[in-house]
Amino acid sequence: MSTGESTSDITEGTYRALCKHGYADVTMEDIAAETDKSKSALHYHYDSKHDLLVSFFDDLLESFTERLDAVAGESAYDRLLDLIDTILLPPDDDAPDRGFQTAILEMKAQGPYDEAFREHLQTHDRTLRDHVEKHLAAGVENGEFRSDLDVEASADFLVTVFNGAQTRSVAVGRPIEETRETLRAHIDSMIVADGGCQ
Repeated sequence: MSTGESTSDITEGTYRALCKHGYADVTMEDIAAETDKSKSALHYHYDSKHDLLVSFFDDLLESFTERLDAVAGESAYDRLLDLIDTILLPPDDDAPDRGFQTAILEMKAQGPYDEAFREHLQTHDRTLRDHVEKHLAAGVENGEFRSDLDVEASADFLVTVFNGAQTRSVAVGRPIEETRETLRAHIDSMIVADGGCQ
């Protein structure tokens, strides 16, 4: 088995183990049980559960960036809406397990205390913000969005809404589709130029 195949197997096993056990309770044994490897084989690749989960964050970020890069649409407006759907409403066959969503929320909560997790969360946040800024700036440039739009502030706001929507969905069960519709209405009323592309 190649190193790439081995890493993929561990990534998929980590996902399944987090779905079942959550962040706090998952062990190297749990992860090994979801792969074709022994616990000692996992320790060959990673010194600790923490190191393995940091690497798992790397894999998540790579997959996340690929999804953002694949956002499509004929206009900046269409691409922004597609980005919203990509973040908030992944396809059914790619929708994360609720147990996994809870585990990720637990991992995010470690950010203030764990430098490695915090650095990954900051990179994730920056990657998303950069993509949002790109679509907003394109819309301003071609006249779809308001000429006086503060692109950076608007991107920060949208990223904050994305994060809040995901957290509320997991923590209190608020339907994420409701946030999506409200967000689309905000874009139409506050970002799209008069006579624009609604």
